[in-house]
Amino acid sequence: MAASPPRTTRYVLVRCGPRWWTRGVTVPTLYEWAGGAAALERLFTVFYTHVRADPELSELFRDMDPDHPRHVAAWLGEVFGGPPVYSRERGGHAHMVGKHLGKGITERQRRRWVELLQDAADEAGLPADPEFRAAFAGYVEWGSRMAVLLSQPDVRPGPPEPMPSWTWALPPWQPPDGAAPE
Repeated sequence: MAASPPRTTRYVLVRCGPRWWTRGVTVPTLYEWAGGAAALERLFTVFYTHVRADPELSELFRDMDPDHPRHVAAWLGEVFGGPPVYSRERGGHAHMVGKHLGKGITERQRRRWVELLQDAADEAGLPADPEFRAAFAGYVEWGSRMAVLLSQPDVRPGPPEPMPSWTWALPPWQPPDGAAPE
């Protein structure tokens, strides 16, 4: 069994009525908050079903490996603080970069990819809270724009880089532990 991903204790400013106080909260990783590997595999199964049927994107994915949704779920899981499955099984960041080289992804295709992924997140039942969706959308924007840059003709990869690591822009709101502040 894989070790649980690390949790971070953050101190956040909490407001209750007119009062503010600082308290330590244990913040789950984005991977944990999303629902782990099962939720991400569900997301990418839904997503790539739509991609295969999409006239704008289907050509980019015509030779897609049947395990592609699982691989991408492992990628995002690792980026979101889950276990290093993608690095262990697929070769990490360098492998992902290599998958985009020479594809010539257009801005229009990128925008459609983002739109379908956001819709798939709803359809797959990923958390809909604003903090999670802001972090999710931020990564999707960043990652899809990197894919466009790396896919252009004559782009050569630089030296291998570590896996990206994405976290909360703001920690998720969680109800207090039951004890009201003094």
